[in-house]
Amino acid sequence: MKVAITRKEHFNSAHRLHNPKWSNEKNKEIFGKCNNVNYHGHNYDLEVKVIGYVDEETGYVIDTKYLSEIIKSKVLEKFDHKNLNLDVEEFKFLNPTVENIAILVFRLLRPHIEKKYELKIKLYETPRNFVEYPYE
Repeated sequence: MKVAITRKEHFNSAHRLHNPKWSNEKNKEIFGKCNNVNYHGHNYDLEVKVIGYVDEETGYVIDTKYLSEIIKSKVLEKFDHKNLNLDVEEFKFLNPTVENIAILVFRLLRPHIEKKYELKIKLYETPRNFVEYPYE
């Protein structure tokens, strides 16, 4: 049977939700306070779940030290204490919604986790708002 192991991390980032194709009025109507021209911040909680079979020799699904290291190097160093709109290249032309952030986290981590494992991302923007990717 498969086993899931989850690593939980935390980062703080600022962003502005804005669609440059829309008028300022429409952006304010759709995104409200999240469209603040001076940005706003969140304390994100990230859960990275790796699903697979337990290795008979190590007793691990995946080495959590390795998982922690790749999350730190590929995600936290890129996002923590950053303005996502200004400091993260991928968000120069992509609205940094919690949905898009979770998808990007998945894309940043997937190449570093063997294909034999399933990878799931859960990202909390607030204690009451979170997304899961992929979701099937």
